[in-house]
Amino acid sequence: MPPNVVHAHEKPLAARVLVIGHRGEPAVRPEHTLASYGKAIADGADFIEPDLVMTRDGVMVARHENEIGGTTDVAIHPEFAARKTTRMIDGQAVTGWFTEDFTLAELKTLRARERLPQLRSTRYDGEFQIPTLDEIIDFVAAESAVVGHPVGIIPEIKHGTYFQKLGLPMEDKLLATLAAHSYTRTAPVEIQSFEIANLKYLHQKLGGAHANIRLLQLIDDPGLQPYDVAAAGGRLTYAQMMTPTGLRAVASYADAIGPNINVIIPLTADGHLGSQTALVHDAHAVGLQVHPYTFRPENVFLAKDFWLGHDPDAFNEAGLIAQIDAYLDAGIDAFFTDDAAIGRKAVDQR
Repeated sequence: MPPNVVHAHEKPLAARVLVIGHRGEPAVRPEHTLASYGKAIADGADFIEPDLVMTRDGVMVARHENEIGGTTDVAIHPEFAARKTTRMIDGQAVTGWFTEDFTLAELKTLRARERLPQLRSTRYDGEFQIPTLDEIIDFVAAESAVVGHPVGIIPEIKHGTYFQKLGLPMEDKLLATLAAHSYTRTAPVEIQSFEIANLKYLHQKLGGAHANIRLLQLIDDPGLQPYDVAAAGGRLTYAQMMTPTGLRAVASYADAIGPNINVIIPLTADGHLGSQTALVHDAHAVGLQVHPYTFRPENVFLAKDFWLGHDPDAFNEAGLIAQIDAYLDAGIDAFFTDDAAIGRKAVDQR
């Protein structure tokens, strides 16, 4: 962890703090559906975020994980019952149904379901398909015309090493897809990954020829390693990446970091906001923007400072605005949120 150093009201590097619709707007629509992305855009998101995984026939589709039992109705399709299996994903055993075992045509027969039914409405379960990246780009282009300004796309390459080993690498396919659409040849794009090697590869491939495409190094729990590093027998941890030396290394190939909000302002033992760390300050010192994740509107996801009542499942707009405000004071440049409308309000009221 970076040392605890308070830099209250630090000025962000970005000219304007950006609101990123995390998986669209999953607080009100099932994540990673066109409906979710559309709601985020209508509610003022500057970017929408599709997490990318691969189908068996080599198509990039939007799911948070390649395991889709929790976000689709695949379990009620008897024709796919035999495909339930256990796989080692980034060193962890995961049981379920996996996108790489389905063709795109088969995935299109499924429908999205709410991932957090205990917290959020299931009224839209069964309505929406799994979208491809091509469909998302076309959709965002059309919606951008409606709102009158370009909306950015911030795709995440999920499990890059895993898919490479399956013979389904995403990096070149992602660049080719972005280049194939007139919209993404000019609109803001920020490619993100929790791994390192693929971002370095993309940095080399892009050179200086794609001014609209930036790279975001995601940062996981400080005690963990990027999976590509671990798979190669390396020792680098995310904690080391957040030191001044580590951040200088990241700045050699990326434009921004995406840490968990709790490494910027850690929570105390009783769940309240603690003291701000030096991470934002140190990242800015080497020219990296800071785009933390994830701001969510339910009490359970908020610091206890901002709870409304005692129900952890309660929806709490005022609390989320207050929590975002604390991080805006910390100097962040953009942020991921499950509720773009509230995120937009928090930024605009300043």
